[in-house]
Amino acid sequence: MTQKFASALYEGVVTHHRLRPKKHKLRYRVFSFLLDLDEIDDIAARLRLFSRNRFNLFSFHDADHGSIKGGTTAGAKTNLRNRLETVLTANNLGDCTHKIELLCYPRLLGFVFNPLSVYFCHRSDGSVGVVIYEVSNTFGDRHSYLIPVGENDIDKKGVLRQSCAKGFYVSPFIDMEADYHFRIRIPGDNVALGIRETDAKGAFLNAVFAGDRNELSDRKLLGAFIRYPLMTFKVVAGIHWEALLLWRKGMTFHKRPAPPSHPVTYVLATGTKAAQAGKR
Repeated sequence: MTQKFASALYEGVVTHHRLRPKKHKLRYRVFSFLLDLDEIDDIAARLRLFSRNRFNLFSFHDADHGSIKGGTTAGAKTNLRNRLETVLTANNLGDCTHKIELLCYPRLLGFVFNPLSVYFCHRSDGSVGVVIYEVSNTFGDRHSYLIPVGENDIDKKGVLRQSCAKGFYVSPFIDMEADYHFRIRIPGDNVALGIRETDAKGAFLNAVFAGDRNELSDRKLLGAFIRYPLMTFKVVAGIHWEALLLWRKGMTFHKRPAPPSHPVTYVLATGTKAAQAGKR
């Protein structure tokens, strides 16, 4: 009998649409894992093609997520769930540690790069109480935005909407004076994650990932590998290729500032700069 996991594989499409000052579009087919952090060891024990903290066709390494030292990945080798519990409890959000799910790319043949990983932190009643948006750049820096889910953040269609001010350098073609506006359909039979980036002049970039759920099994993993060979290598190659195209279009280059000294920005309530507060 096939083992059924709460964790899953989502296959879909990533699209980016830059609106100004130069128009630019990209579209890539990708897959992501949704991992219940309490299931990872069980998944690794039952599947031949997936491992935790060691090499395999697919693998998950705790050190790839949840920076705990400065704004970098250095030192992040302890159990990821324990580190997240520490952060949530320190911000009086210990009731949101009942179940923690992570939407991310896995390591593929030992390599991974996650521009954005998203944690869904659940209360004991099953509701999502906190979302953590973990952003990485190609310079080896990582930073997270921790946003509690407010009473009015989920609309009648079940779509979660949150916002925060940008505080971490990602692209050399985007200024630091900007805001993120997140729109999420909580993972179920499908998942959708949209990010609209704005500045004083309005929206200038829309990015979306939409995917459909598949079970985690060796057969499904092998199928994903065949359909998306070397996908995680292509993520990094694609980032640099699109950057080259933007440079050729004459986009302005913005100098990289030092990364934040703190690993997590805590956003007191959904909003932009006025609502952003404690940085812990």
